[in-house]
Amino acid sequence: MTKRLMRSRNDKMFAGVAGGLANYFGIDATIVRILFLLMLLPGGVSPLIYVILWVIMPEEPAAEPMRYDPYSGQQL
Repeated sequence: MTKRLMRSRNDKMFAGVAGGLANYFGIDATIVRILFLLMLLPGGVSPLIYVILWVIMPEEPAAEPMRYDPYSGQQL
């Protein structure tokens, strides 16, 4: 399976951009959020980057619910 850059459905505080970036690069989402905050200080460019990523990054698809056989209790 190939890695794709997508907004996170589960690890999100606002739009899932930081969670998606963290998942893609294999790091904690808190680190990505701190980096966005640090980029806000010098020139204030991080909100623009965040909004652009929010628009162009697709949201990850919803997980399919597990289906079970009602008689055996096993996953289908």
